[in-house]
Formats: sequence, C-alpha cells, structure tokens
Amino acid sequence: MVSSTNQIKEKQEKSFLYQAIQEALNQGFPFSLWKTPDQHEKHLIICQRGLTYVDEVTLEESTSGFVFAPFLPEQKKIIFPADVLYRFENGVLKEATNHDDSNFNQSQFQNLLPFNIRESENINTVDFKDLVALSVKQIEADEFEKIVPSRVKDISIDNKFDLLNAFELLCEKHPNALVSLVSSLETGTWMGATPELLVSVTGNKFKTVALAGTLPYSPDLNLKSVAWTQKEIEEQALVCRYIINCFKKIRLREYEEHGPKTIVAGNVMHLKTDYEVDMQATNFPQLGSVMLKLLHPTSAVCGMPLESTLSFLKKNEGYDRQFYSGYLGPVNIKKESHVFVNLRCMQLFSEKIRLYAGAGITADSVAEMEWRETEMKMSNLQKIINQY
Repeated sequence: MVSSTNQIKEKQEKSFLYQAIQEALNQGFPFSLWKTPDQHEKHLIICQRGLTYVDEVTLEESTSGFVFAPFLPEQKKIIFPADVLYRFENGVLKEATNHDDSNFNQSQFQNLLPFNIRESENINTVDFKDLVALSVKQIEADEFEKIVPSRVKDISIDNKFDLLNAFELLCEKHPNALVSLVSSLETGTWMGATPELLVSVTGNKFKTVALAGTLPYSPDLNLKSVAWTQKEIEEQALVCRYIINCFKKIRLREYEEHGPKTIVAGNVMHLKTDYEVDMQATNFPQLGSVMLKLLHPTSAVCGMPLESTLSFLKKNEGYDRQFYSGYLGPVNIKKESHVFVNLRCMQLFSEKIRLYAGAGITADSVAEMEWRETEMKMSNLQKIINQY
C-alpha cells in the first residue's frame, strides 16, 4: 500500500515538473532543477527575468537563486534568479513561490522536451595519456606539486533520450551528491551528480571539504578495510593543505578538521576531510564569500601551485572546459547556500552527450591508470545514458 502511494506521488511530481519545464522552455526562460545530498527534496527555479552575471558571488547579498560558474576564475559567474521556486518533498509539491496557474498549458505534456541544445563544437583534443606523461615530467622538474588534466568523451544519443528521466535516475543512484539539471540559451543544457562540496553556509556554520583520491567501489566492499596507496593519500593531503593555506591567508585559526575518511560516490570511492567554522564565534560573517573566491579553482580540479598549473592547462589541455570543474548550487535560498564543484557532469547536444572527467596527477602517477580513472568517473553517467 505504501509503495502504491509513493508511485502516485512520483507521478504527480513528474507530471508537474514536465509541465513547468515545458512552459519555461516555451517562453525561453532559463531554469535549474536540483537535489542536494542526503535530502528528499527537489527544487525547481524558473527565471522569468533572465540570467544575472557577476564578477564574484557574494553569498550574503546574492540574489536568491542557483549559481552556475565556469572553470576559469576570470570569467563571469551566472546566477539563475529564483523568480519562481518550486519545492518538492518526497514527491509532493510543498512550496510554490510566485507561481501563476494561468501560465500552465493544461494539455498533456510531452515526454521529450525541447531543451536548450547547442550544436556541438569541434574540439581539438590531445591524447590524454600523453598529457599525463607531460604533467609527470613537469612535476619531476619541480614545476608543480600536483596537476589535474581532464578529457572529454562523446556519446551518441537518439530522439528517445529523456533528460528528466535521466535526472530521476541520477537522484536514485547518487543520494549523496548534488544532482542538477541546468538549462538556458546562454549556457546550453548541463546535468550531473557531483559529490564535492566547495562552500556551504547554514546559519552561522561554514563548511568545506577536501575530496581527492579515487578507487573503484563495489557494494560488497567494507569501507573500513580499504587500503589507499601513497599516491591517493598524497593527492588528498595536497587538497587539505590548499584549504588550510586559504585559512592562513585570512588569518583564520579557529576551525574543526574531521577526517580523512572513505566515502562512496557512485561506482568510485574518495578520501574526504571536512572543515567547519563557527562564523559567529570567529566574528567572520562573510567567510562563505571570501572562501569561495579563495578556493576556486581548488587543487582538486586544477593543481598546485594555482597560477602555473592553470596556465599549463590552458596551454596544453586542448579544449575549453566551460562549466566543467566550475561551481554550482543554490545560493541565499532561505539564507542558506550550498555550492559544489561541477564534477561528474555532461553537456547535451543535438545528437550526442559530452562527458567530462579529470584525474589528479602526482609524481607517482601512471598514464594508463589515470586514463582508467577518468573512464570510471565517466561510467556513472554513461550507464544512465545507455539505458535509452
């Protein structure tokens, strides 16, 4: 009986989402749909006034909405304003802010919606294994401590691919991730399930995490018995050091550090260390905005030191990451902000989907193994795509 009731609720939610998104697309309105980690809530924003572009995101004063920022820190950050906000809890619509029923077309919705789809750009990709080998040489020459090159992979799709169904599957398969679907004429359409928190502000509590190191995961594995190699331990320690150095820059000494511990993200595991700060006790109410600017791009997606690794990637990676390894998430919604690094994501084109993944390179890296790591990371999304 409970299962039957849940199915009815899910159908109601799905029907409403299709209808609201269809109306947004018909009118050319940007929208963002997401689920935060460990929550049974989904949020949908419709941006009737269009997008807002800013040089830097000030969490405390930001327009309530959803931030979508590119990888390159000098580029404009985008806010999807919450002109209309829907909140679903366990499949039931619990909140509808500024919703106007008269805008809804009461006819039957169509399953395959006309999303904001760009024509795919030609990418002059380099051989990823060669790029890893070059990165290792630079590290051995003491140019870098760590660098994070990335690659893309295109998957063909047909007209039966249902992006909203894929979003629901990601929510089901990745309960511990920020699952998001972002679409506008300006950005195109992106979807992903990222496990990496960049900045969270709830009340007086600030939080960030160091997440690095990757190993394959299987359900029968005991997380307490996972044996991490020196390479993964060192990679994660560098991310921790990066965060602590950011704290030192602003002379913040009062923080809590918990970890590292093993966490699961789909079919892979990572090492994670949590950092928390009481902003009231430290008299630092702007900490979220200050750390957001200092942290991005983190050493987990770019490298150390930042300036030289960023320059190396621009010169040698062979393509524009756009929003991959940028950041995204709800900002200043009910005075809370939860911003994540845009990992495990894909971009929708007319006849294909482009997957993105990177790998942290240290002196101990082996090119073949790093390539396999990117394949593992991409496979979470590829499994969803292959169901159609």
